[in-house]
Amino acid sequence: MSTPIELARITISREIDALQAAMGRIDASFEKAVDMLLATSGKVVTTGLGKSGLIARKIAATLCGTGTAAVFVHPVDAMHGDFGAVQKGDIMILLSKSGETAEILTFLKLVKAADCKTIGIVGQHGSSLMTGCDVALDASVENEACPLNLAPTSSAMVAMALGDALVACLVDRRGFTSDGFSKLHPSGSLGKRLLLRVKDVMHQGTAIPIISPGSSMKQVVLLLSAKAMGIVIIANRQRDLLGIFTDGDLRRCLEKHDDVLHRTIDELMTQTPIVCREDQMAVEAVELMENRPSQISVLPVLDANRKVVGVVRIHDLVRSGL
Repeated sequence: MSTPIELARITISREIDALQAAMGRIDASFEKAVDMLLATSGKVVTTGLGKSGLIARKIAATLCGTGTAAVFVHPVDAMHGDFGAVQKGDIMILLSKSGETAEILTFLKLVKAADCKTIGIVGQHGSSLMTGCDVALDASVENEACPLNLAPTSSAMVAMALGDALVACLVDRRGFTSDGFSKLHPSGSLGKRLLLRVKDVMHQGTAIPIISPGSSMKQVVLLLSAKAMGIVIIANRQRDLLGIFTDGDLRRCLEKHDDVLHRTIDELMTQTPIVCREDQMAVEAVELMENRPSQISVLPVLDANRKVVGVVRIHDLVRSGL
């Protein structure tokens, strides 16, 4: 009997072998399937029963998430009214390991009668589904990764990979971009990385801990405490940035000087700080703070005219979901 580690490696190895075999079978039929999908004037409808149905749902979801209108229709529900989701001009992707699933074959007849194009992802050569579709993609496997050679494991991986490959080709041929992706995934972490800007998370207005040049260190310490931002920004009346002073600077100054509170901020501020722009991607601000020998936790934010308009903290960026 194999150990869990050995069996895990055997299972994954079998699935890799199945995927490599499927990769070697990619031919003109696959290209024709891509051309059909690109040419359709309607949406993509996917279907499958059991595990094939789960994969069909995933393919539809991935298509929707990459700019191609798609919907999953359960083959049984299609016989009880849901066939109305299929319209003229749509294209159907039907999945079946055996290629002989009765509900799928009935659905196929209805789709063909509606004059819709069909693509099969089929695991059995010569099956009714493979011969009945306009284009059939070979999803056959020599053996399942399951120790009993029964559960759809390798076959499921191959069917999903073929669906992913179709999606990848549509993304490439249609010129779908990361900007388009972010618009379809605004609440996801990737969408936030692509959409969120510094101005969306920065503190602004009266929340900015800003002080005039010439202020005493006592005033600076009180402002540090009152605003609790970890930073004080020194700027003139025109909001030109002159320097910054942080909690860390205060600790270092107290270690070096005995008369800190009797000095002015002009003597102790950092005059050339790292800054970010309000229109900069928020993820770039994260990189500015993290990719340094000594990590920064807060940055002053400037506008296009290099005027102080806000403060952004690493805490705010992390909390936003980046």
